[in-house]
Amino acid sequence: MLDLLLITDDLPHAQRLARDMGRAETCGIHDLYEEGVPVDQPAMIVSDVKDLTSEALVRLRRCLEAMKGRGVPHLLLVHGNAARAEAQAQLIGAETIPAAAAAQMLSTRLRQSPRPEPIRIAAARQANEAKDFLTHAFFSGEAMTPALAETGTELVAQAIHEAGIRDWVRAVQRFDDVTHQHILLVAGLSAAFALSLGLGARDRHHLAKAALLHDVGKTKIPPAILNKPGRLDPDELLVMRQHPGLGHAMLAEAGFDADTLAVVRWHHEMLDGSGYPDGLRAAQIPDRVRLVTISDIYAALIERRPYKAAMSETAAFAILESMAGRLDGDLVRAFRPVAGAFDMAAGGGGT
Repeated sequence: MLDLLLITDDLPHAQRLARDMGRAETCGIHDLYEEGVPVDQPAMIVSDVKDLTSEALVRLRRCLEAMKGRGVPHLLLVHGNAARAEAQAQLIGAETIPAAAAAQMLSTRLRQSPRPEPIRIAAARQANEAKDFLTHAFFSGEAMTPALAETGTELVAQAIHEAGIRDWVRAVQRFDDVTHQHILLVAGLSAAFALSLGLGARDRHHLAKAALLHDVGKTKIPPAILNKPGRLDPDELLVMRQHPGLGHAMLAEAGFDADTLAVVRWHHEMLDGSGYPDGLRAAQIPDRVRLVTISDIYAALIERRPYKAAMSETAAFAILESMAGRLDGDLVRAFRPVAGAFDMAAGGGGT
């Protein structure tokens, strides 16, 4: 794996920068104006583009799109107007650093940043297929049907069976879209949880399907709220909390089974009655819902968001344990092998 990928419109400058950092052997250099896109996976991407014209931005975005989903830091070297560079950096999701101090600053960043673990090709492919499924099934405007849900469930179940939860989580956490990332994490964690519990094939399948659909109501939430890069304010939170009821109504009209509908409507319910939308308590909450709720909370803790760093496996599981009285304690303890299958602090992980 490369320590650093330099995308540049000035090859001699990029080569000098790599030498100055002492990383000529582990630094890849991609000419912005050559055909093709980068294929290697770096620990960091640096855009060293002196003339950021509209054409250069289009080409840069094309390169970054090829790297999309890998979750690596992206820095833009500032060669001229700092205010203009800052605006351009925001357009491409980059952090700016002055070109004059690049060698020292990049060397420091690389020393401080843990190298991401490589993702198995099969796991990355399966995760991308599942993400494409979500884009089509959830966000294309087409109606969700039981047959369509079965297709997505098979994608997730097969991936967990073949790649395991560790590689699945690492692959999914590279996705930029928060909603896609969260849905696929919850579906994968729930499928792995079912396997860990020794549930039969039929029950495992139903649990994975319900988990995949648990947030389908978010497709009815305004994009400005759903995709907000910061924390929601109280009014926005009230709108967001409508998603369980919206999802339940969508799937009830489409003929989904009662167990799946229960997970979609009640995955935010708590045993002490403090959850929503119906304020259920204890025995009113089915076991299948309790399983997905644990996966849902754990996924939210290990995801990376713009306003929140990822938690490690240990810290995230400790929070689950601290929710005694709200979550099923026996099931939380049973979730430990799933949580222990990976440590997000080592691989870089989510909100």
